[in-house]
Amino acid sequence: MANVTTPDTGREMETVTSADGTTIAYERTGSGPPLVLVHGVALEHSYWELSDLRPALAEQHTVYVIERRGRGGSGDAEEYDLEREFEDVVAVVDSVDEPVTLLGHSFGSLIALEAALRTDNLHGLVLYEPFFGPEIPPEIEQLVGAIKALVANGEKEQALTTQLTAVQLPEATLEELRSEPAWQALVDAADTIPREWEGIFEYEFDPDQFEGMTTPTVLFSGEESPPALIATTEIVAEGLPNSRTVDFEGQGHFAMNTATDRFIDEVLAFTQQSN
Repeated sequence: MANVTTPDTGREMETVTSADGTTIAYERTGSGPPLVLVHGVALEHSYWELSDLRPALAEQHTVYVIERRGRGGSGDAEEYDLEREFEDVVAVVDSVDEPVTLLGHSFGSLIALEAALRTDNLHGLVLYEPFFGPEIPPEIEQLVGAIKALVANGEKEQALTTQLTAVQLPEATLEELRSEPAWQALVDAADTIPREWEGIFEYEFDPDQFEGMTTPTVLFSGEESPPALIATTEIVAEGLPNSRTVDFEGQGHFAMNTATDRFIDEVLAFTQQSN
């Protein structure tokens, strides 16, 4: 392992080498049982700082925030393959010297779900609305088409804003994110958005693969999230033998920002119970 300094924030991050040789960066804070966080499409590791989320979790956990490939301190490959994302998370999880709780949000929860099949170093799994194909609502296909066109035209900031608005990132959180040093890094990495959506479109959940997975799992679902996200969360819940679902009443896809105290309470209740 080596350290890298991210150009956007100037922070020093630790690194691991993924299975394909790509460098994956992560930042570690706090103390206690390890908790690994995986962000979604269009975001990066500093997202977890918003709403003071990571500092609160770091009071009881050693928190590892992953910088997914293609942004910030992490490297990339010439060709994108969703399988590599799974391997990246496994590389971080397996570098920790005790079993971890793995928490993924949105696309990050899909990655965490598949990573769980590829490591024996898990203590628990928290999945916030994993989403996947192959039946994609027309409005989402139109959204991705619009984002592709913006990226192709060099309008990366508009592409980023379009993505974050469409997935219900609250306006106040978006404005907070705009004021962060990492905003320009998110803009620069906007060309990762279409490829990650393509990965979502192509992924097919196979419950047979998970029938033997005994890792304690909790799935979070926002009552006001888009119906497609609620539906895929229910599909995953039915396919995991040792899981339960927590519904966030009156919340959408970003309850960690709109109901932060409740979100933290639910995460800590799960980690304390599973520990």
